[in-house]
Amino acid sequence: MITLTDADFLRIVEYIKKHYGINLEKKRILVEGRLVNTVTAKGFTSFKAYLDTILTGESSPELEQFVNKLTTNHTFFMREPEHFDFMKSTVLPYIERTVTDKDARIWCAASSTGQEPYTMAMTIDEYFGTRRQGWDLKILATDISTKVLAEAYAGVYTLEMMEGVPREWMEKYFVRTEDGKFRVCDRIRKEIVYKQFNLMNEIRYKKPYDLISCRNVMIYFDAETKNNLIERLYDCLKPGGYLFIGHAENVSKNTRFEFIQPAIYRRPLGK
Repeated sequence: MITLTDADFLRIVEYIKKHYGINLEKKRILVEGRLVNTVTAKGFTSFKAYLDTILTGESSPELEQFVNKLTTNHTFFMREPEHFDFMKSTVLPYIERTVTDKDARIWCAASSTGQEPYTMAMTIDEYFGTRRQGWDLKILATDISTKVLAEAYAGVYTLEMMEGVPREWMEKYFVRTEDGKFRVCDRIRKEIVYKQFNLMNEIRYKKPYDLISCRNVMIYFDAETKNNLIERLYDCLKPGGYLFIGHAENVSKNTRFEFIQPAIYRRPLGK
């Protein structure tokens, strides 16, 4: 039986923290449970031999699988609905009034399996309706895991995963598949651009964002990593742009952001 030694666990914790900002110090059982079958299936006789191979950079597909295994991607449609209500009542009207070239910039920074960016796209469609013509309202959706990005791009969900989706949305925005699942309609799927991105990397953009949603990912970061990311996100927003974070997350009192309501912040106008 292959077991995870203290040294191997520390090596994994330090690597993931350094490269991806995620703190796994209290996740030893999760780490071992998610990796042991992979280590065995690959023919390694120890975690050390496995780590020696994948962490040298010699086998990028293996490293990609390693990261996919250790990143948590729990999400669902309409999660924390207050954000989507605020988006429809406040953010989108502000964008419609102020984005004179009709080129809005929206980023879902931790898209997981796609339920969040699709909910955002459907909210946008509901708000703009027939006024949509001429607008570029595509959403950039990023995640570190290539596995969940592939699932998000496919946009296919089971009936259980559709819990919380309004019936009228199910009829308007989804197509029932032959095996009883639900696929996001092409019109909405085309509004999302999926890309792999590590939030620890430099954030590059052509134009600053009107809205960034970075929800329920910073709960895995330590305070320094989280605060650093928050300030980098501030720099990516237009003055007047909004930031959504998870309700279990918080922003330092020393931030440059203006507090709007729980889990919603704004870059002040003129700053």
